[in-house]
Amino acid sequence: MLDKVKGILVKRFARNERLIQAYSVIAQQAGEFEERIKKLDDEALKAKTAEFKAALKAGRRPEDILPEAFAVVREAARRNVDMRHFDVQLIGGNVLYEGKIAEMVTGEGKTLVATLAAYLVHLTGRKVHIVTVNDYLAKRDAEWMGPIYQVLGLTVGAIQADMDTSGDERIGQYACDITYGTNNEFGFDYLRDNMVLDLSRCVQRPLNYAIVDEVDNILIDEARTPLIISGPAEEAAQRYYTFAHLVSRLAKDEDYTIDERTRTASLTDIGMTNMEKMLKKEGLLKAPSLYDPSNHFLTQYLESALKARALFKRDRDYVVKNEQVIIVDEFTGRLMLGRRYSEGLHQAIEAKERVKIQRESVTLATITFQNYFRLYQKLAGMTGTAATEAEEFHKIYKLEVMVIPTNKPLVRTEHPDQVYKDEKAKFEAVSREIEQLHAQGRPVLIGTVSIEKSENLSDLLRRK
Repeated sequence: MLDKVKGILVKRFARNERLIQAYSVIAQQAGEFEERIKKLDDEALKAKTAEFKAALKAGRRPEDILPEAFAVVREAARRNVDMRHFDVQLIGGNVLYEGKIAEMVTGEGKTLVATLAAYLVHLTGRKVHIVTVNDYLAKRDAEWMGPIYQVLGLTVGAIQADMDTSGDERIGQYACDITYGTNNEFGFDYLRDNMVLDLSRCVQRPLNYAIVDEVDNILIDEARTPLIISGPAEEAAQRYYTFAHLVSRLAKDEDYTIDERTRTASLTDIGMTNMEKMLKKEGLLKAPSLYDPSNHFLTQYLESALKARALFKRDRDYVVKNEQVIIVDEFTGRLMLGRRYSEGLHQAIEAKERVKIQRESVTLATITFQNYFRLYQKLAGMTGTAATEAEEFHKIYKLEVMVIPTNKPLVRTEHPDQVYKDEKAKFEAVSREIEQLHAQGRPVLIGTVSIEKSENLSDLLRRK
């Protein structure tokens, strides 16, 4: 098995090297146009866009004009944002244009690389979406790279979360040749467009081509994350309060058991009998057995109430603030404002804490990031870490990963992973390392997988 894996990696590396050499030749060809393009004034430089479009309309292929088009973008960047694309960035632009993933080391200028592919795709008459991980980067990149596009006659837009979801401003941003935005905004706009009653209110244009920044995070780590548009459901708050009160009278181990591994809670036979007695007394049972089909509507409330009581702890999984239940992110410890547990669990927790129950909702439209981005005719991505997920990218999206060499030899030290016998030994080693770095006056960022581990490490450092 190990030999097979080695063989695959060797073949992949060899193919990567061959393609990089081919792309390097194209980058050199772009370099041959540089001096000629530099002599053009701004108007002549802008006129190259119309010239390229005419050439493509006359039958030339985008690949035929690629070197000169890249030289034009390089000159536009040099004049307007004081940055000149390095040859390795031209290689990255070629990779993106071909619908592949460019793995480029942090600091190698991926934001600038995207302008090359976006411009060439625009010449073919297609709109371009450039996907970032947050609103700040969408706006910053659009403003930062905007002058490059604009001097060449292209329009640039940026979608922001605070824009009216169906307003003219959002429609206008999508009408631009190049549109920056987050994966969330693009995804939700797609869902809303599929719910409009009047097609003239659709904001998006056809999904032609997208460049996804931090592609491993969006297309792999968050791929299954569902985007959901909800609407109000029938009000049933009192039932949640009733079941919260009833399950509070059940005893752990006697009436119900907890499976910590699967995070589930189940009634025992005794607990089932006691619950049926209490429900009968409340006048809620329509048949003697809780699991009789006529009582099916009660089981959801019971399961949510039991889960809320047995598995979800205040100030660990959630906090109560301003009479609201707010979820705590288990990895970062941050409050996840506006997020709610699904399938009645959040309402069950609200009932347990005796705060006002927010109205339930039903799903009107939903899609995962994986399914949304597979709708694009052509998809490309860039990140500093993609080679390790190359197999997944190929299986799910038919995307090939290309590792782009650095412009200069990498001077940053990349230490190998350290493996320890147990957690105690690991954190002792971590604390020693932090102590040494702190003594040198170097700030240290420490990431852990839970609040509990952060607190344990904090205590260890405090003792030191």
